[in-house]
Amino acid sequence: MDYERPNVETIKCVVVGDNAVGKTRLICARACNATLTQYQLLATHVPTVWAIDQYRVCQEVLERSRDVVDDVSVSLRLWDTFGDHHKDRRFAYGRSDVVVLCFSIANPNSLFHVKTMWYPEIKHFCPRAPVILVGCQLDLRYADLDAVNRARRPLARPIKANEILSPEKGREVAKELGVPYYETSVVAQFGVKDVFDNAIRAALISRRHLQFWKSHLRDVHRPLLQAPFLPPKPPPPVIVIPPPPCTTDEHQGRLLEEPLCADVVLVLQENQRVFAHKVYLATASSKFYDLFLQDLKAEADCKQPTGREPPARAASFDMCESSDEERRVNLSACISDGTLIGADSDGILEGGCGGRLLSSLGRAFVSIRRETVQDPVTFISRPVTVVDMDPSVLLGPFRVVMRYLYTGQLYEHEKDLMHIAHIAELLEVFDLRMMVANILNNEAFMNQEITKAFHVRQTNRVKECLAKGTFSDVVFKLDDGPIQAHKPLLISSCDWMAAMFGGPFVESCTKEVLFPNTTRSSMQAVLEYLYTGRFCSRPDLDAMELIILANRLCLPHLVALTELHTVTVLKEAADMGTDIDGDVLVYLEMAQFHCAYQLTDWCLHHICTNYNNVCRKFPRDMRAKSAENQEYFEKHRWPPVWYLKEDDHYQRARKEREKEHYLSQKRLNKRKWVLWNLPPHVMTVQ
Repeated sequence: MDYERPNVETIKCVVVGDNAVGKTRLICARACNATLTQYQLLATHVPTVWAIDQYRVCQEVLERSRDVVDDVSVSLRLWDTFGDHHKDRRFAYGRSDVVVLCFSIANPNSLFHVKTMWYPEIKHFCPRAPVILVGCQLDLRYADLDAVNRARRPLARPIKANEILSPEKGREVAKELGVPYYETSVVAQFGVKDVFDNAIRAALISRRHLQFWKSHLRDVHRPLLQAPFLPPKPPPPVIVIPPPPCTTDEHQGRLLEEPLCADVVLVLQENQRVFAHKVYLATASSKFYDLFLQDLKAEADCKQPTGREPPARAASFDMCESSDEERRVNLSACISDGTLIGADSDGILEGGCGGRLLSSLGRAFVSIRRETVQDPVTFISRPVTVVDMDPSVLLGPFRVVMRYLYTGQLYEHEKDLMHIAHIAELLEVFDLRMMVANILNNEAFMNQEITKAFHVRQTNRVKECLAKGTFSDVVFKLDDGPIQAHKPLLISSCDWMAAMFGGPFVESCTKEVLFPNTTRSSMQAVLEYLYTGRFCSRPDLDAMELIILANRLCLPHLVALTELHTVTVLKEAADMGTDIDGDVLVYLEMAQFHCAYQLTDWCLHHICTNYNNVCRKFPRDMRAKSAENQEYFEKHRWPPVWYLKEDDHYQRARKEREKEHYLSQKRLNKRKWVLWNLPPHVMTVQ
């Protein structure tokens, strides 16, 4: 037993305080090295007392009770108590060497009871025992109180931000009572050793006054100062990419069923017509690509020069701003009559270009010509390319082939597989023939790889069409020049574009659309995203311009991808030593205005965690921020204000103690010097 060991001081430490302030958790953290998460500590509170007989039954607890403080071997015996005010604790107080008085920094009443109830009780039962005041649950000062309250039991009283006590409050009470003050957090594992080591020092100093002959107690220091706790730096918010919009295959299949902005008509036997889109057919089949490319060259040769039609503003950019009377007449004709008839009423395109035979392109195509045909969705007449297909092509199997050319899929339950294979052979779509063969051989699972390869090829061809402007049917007039695009691809991937080109807007009737306040680089990035479903960064890309444009076009997935790209670029620049504080301040205002909420959160986090540096470099910009931002900065800045105040107080107190120690050492040395230099006769007389 420690009582029998020589030069080992046994210290009885009694821990008192209100219920649920963290007494037992504090004792377990010291005696058992117990660590708990914040949410475990906030579970339903059950009043408990840590049993003193743990030192007798548990060897590990007994070993942990032994410590060395200021070269003095001690055995610390912790006594837990109930927090109920009416309990009789005189037995616990008996022969106590030191009392640790606890309160919760999240419960002002517990601090009030320190002065009114606990301290008078301590002085009544053990008037000579030193007291240590301890503020528990320090982690609640910087915790997310909303999350904390959600984790607490349903009927628990919520913790309010205005009830969190500052360190000054506890220090004022400690100064009034004349006792040392410390703060602890079992969650952060902060202050536990400080509290009990200094409690041991207070007990040893008190014992030294009574047992002055013990030489090993002479070098015990008075309770030391506690450095303030710096809360951990909050982690930056994670940019979450929302799930992409509805799959492109579904949009493309819907576009095939409702062929909005169709620019080609495929005529089958018995004059059955299938409306389609050149860009989808050309990017999925080399036969169609060669066919439409020849048609473009022939059209360019026979087309007569005509006056250019004025560009139309995009529907969301104040379409009533135009003053062109003729454009308004055309728009009203679109809305009221549903048709737009050209100068020639015979249906043949101006210039006299009739049909051409296509024997050189194989058996799939018979002839090609240009006609003015009524759109099956908008009922607006427009010139389209008409292709007469081979008479052996049936409508049902051909629609299945068309769905494959649009989506790359072939269902296992399809009928007329042999007719589908025949059409695929005519069009030289060999992958489709292979998929049919796999189904017939009960190996349909192999078609998944074929579909993936189809999408890769189609994506590459679509990007090529975008770069070269091949088969484009609309031109966007931008601030720094035009850019060509394809309505079918835009309609199938963007609801905003589908509404503009398919609704009663002037843009549905023209080939040029005006996009003010938009650059080619940002529009190019949007088009690549809509065509391929991927975000492609460019050296000349302004991320904020892209966010603005994506927000206009109602593309939240692209906004999130751009936010992630922006944050990544800023992080890389910061890692290379570049100052990004100015850029973050600019991004913050624009991100808030254009609904880039995740970028806003990241900018706020960066400013808050570098608050002092940002204020020093950009004081005027910081003062010009909105009141909401100013309030957010003050609430979430790191290090927090209370820590800066505590650190300042700690530095001043430390200097005062160093000065006191220096003066005491100086007096001691002077006394020794005087005693050493006394004359011999004086020393003899003494």
